[in-house]
Amino acid sequence: MVENAQDISGSATRRHWYFAGFVAASVIVSWKVLTALVLFSLHEESSSHILLIPLISIYLLYVERKRISKFLRTGAIRHASLILAGALLFFLFIVGGFFADQASYLPVTISLLVVAWIGAFALFYGPSALLAAAFPLFFLLLMIPLPQSVLARSIYLLQSGSTDIAYFLFRIVGVPVFRQGFFLTVPGVTIEVATECSGIRSSVALFITCLLAAHLFLRTPWKQLLFVLLAFPLALIKNGIRIVTLTLLSIYVDPSFLTGSLHHKGGFAFFLLALAILAPVLLFLEKSERLQTPSIPVVPAKTEGGLSSS
Repeated sequence: MVENAQDISGSATRRHWYFAGFVAASVIVSWKVLTALVLFSLHEESSSHILLIPLISIYLLYVERKRISKFLRTGAIRHASLILAGALLFFLFIVGGFFADQASYLPVTISLLVVAWIGAFALFYGPSALLAAAFPLFFLLLMIPLPQSVLARSIYLLQSGSTDIAYFLFRIVGVPVFRQGFFLTVPGVTIEVATECSGIRSSVALFITCLLAAHLFLRTPWKQLLFVLLAFPLALIKNGIRIVTLTLLSIYVDPSFLTGSLHHKGGFAFFLLALAILAPVLLFLEKSERLQTPSIPVVPAKTEGGLSSS
């Protein structure tokens, strides 16, 4: 049964308190897991974004709260109780120490915690509100650390792709280059595109930036998907440009460029370069949506005498 506007307005505060109470209780129960997640994020380069994800999600929910509040409905229990109970029950088993695989401990426990939060949202606000808030809620999935096997494969693909791009760029600028695996030899120096040079942190940051920009500025699903997918080749191009730039600077300017601050802390500059490349693409897609939006003609209202009113 659909609630009327007065019922929705009267129960909104109560819903907020229920949901906030559930989240607070889950945080208390999973405090050790969340503490381990924070420490993992601070020490693991590929997961340095994790601490920002819940803050961004909360901000998006706040910004979109008026639109989401239009979809508050009753009858959510039958839609969310099973998924909520199952996630919480399994989560409590894992927190209780019944999960032996330490390598998968954080990915599994955080996954269940996020599923519990999403289920609680559906429980207290209704399935229609869940659909309206789908992006901010499912954005929380980025809190989940990548399993080691997935992370290792991702880093390998970044290494391989970045080496391909760097090799191609050396050929384009006319620098003699010999490639053997992840090693590139140019006159005067041989460099290795090691795991530390894969650019995993800036690649994740670029993906998250594209995801947020697509949600905030684009409305057509295929254009959103296209813009997000651009993050992957651009991450390789950006990293290839970084490798070539540092190598050429070390050859023609100063050898210390391969070991100096630009090498260790200059990733942000090349991240900005990637954003500069993406900006006109985003503007083009956004402009194309405005041009495709049909204008609704204004029909003048007629007065009693048959004349249109202005």
